[in-house]
Amino acid sequence: MASLMPKYSSLLNLLKIKDGAATLRSRFNSRLSLCGFLPAEVDLFRSSGGDCGSVEFCILLIYFLYWVLCLAFSHDIDFKVKYDLHSHSRCSDGILSPSELVSRASDKQVDVLALTDHDTTAGIAEARRAAADKNITVIAGVEFSCQWLGRGIHVVGLGLDLDNKDLQRAEKLQSAKREERCELIAAKLTKLGILGSLEGARALANGVSVGRPHFAQYLVDRGHVSSIKQAFKKYLGSGKAGDVKALWPELGEVIAWVNAAGGQAVIAHPDKYKLTRTKLRQLADCFAGEGGAAMELVSGRQAPGLAANLAVVAKEYGLLGSCGSDFHRPEQPWQELGNFEALPSGVEPVWRDWA
Repeated sequence: MASLMPKYSSLLNLLKIKDGAATLRSRFNSRLSLCGFLPAEVDLFRSSGGDCGSVEFCILLIYFLYWVLCLAFSHDIDFKVKYDLHSHSRCSDGILSPSELVSRASDKQVDVLALTDHDTTAGIAEARRAAADKNITVIAGVEFSCQWLGRGIHVVGLGLDLDNKDLQRAEKLQSAKREERCELIAAKLTKLGILGSLEGARALANGVSVGRPHFAQYLVDRGHVSSIKQAFKKYLGSGKAGDVKALWPELGEVIAWVNAAGGQAVIAHPDKYKLTRTKLRQLADCFAGEGGAAMELVSGRQAPGLAANLAVVAKEYGLLGSCGSDFHRPEQPWQELGNFEALPSGVEPVWRDWA
């Protein structure tokens, strides 16, 4: 597991770091703004006459306001580390560059961000350079495509050694399979009378690995559908005319890649696979048996109670809990960076042993 040194994990730790009081003051102001108690442009501790002179007074005031707000409004104003362990850049099917992604994550109060592009770690170096002057830690991650019992499944790998030869070979293999898959998707769309989709998807990908979202955007641009969502529903989703998934490696092989690179394998967004409870338990059992480490219990905004239900299955098979936004683009608020519920109480987090 790659070394992880969060900038701060609690209120007291925050006071020990450089400019800790200023950072805490900024964090508290932003929390109040997000909760609707303070206009975004207002600094609680600064007036036209200058800065509040006493750090100690500021801290005491923060403590007082924190408890008053918690009691009066039952808001969870949390100064703990915020983890977002599933996000994408334009190195796969996201829209932001890795550096833009890190900047946005910092603005959204994320402390630890995993960049998990599809089948590639190409954006990690840029993301880490961008994080160097911000209060944010970047975890080397990836989201591998695979199959289990004929179903397409995604596995997130966290804390990877980017110099690992097995990981590098895996990325090359997945890249080749992606190219082959894209050609098959394009051939299927051509049979439906949709011409030029492969060239169009490649142009939209702008030099990075082509994925289904690029085909979806092409379908929107050419007027075949009105939205990305409709493109998947009509052409590219599971079981649709343009769906191709049989090329991917088996689940166990992908888990082995992640483990060989010193990482932790995580079942990504399990609710998206629309499995029955029995099938979900079967997947969790197989995943754990192959050496998988965790299940993504929280994936962006999701239905109330879903995380708790998934946690029951994860605990049954000894899997840790993970969480992430699955961020792709700013105009999708349901997948905004850091904008999701906390892990259910009693769940052992995937970052439990990170140091």
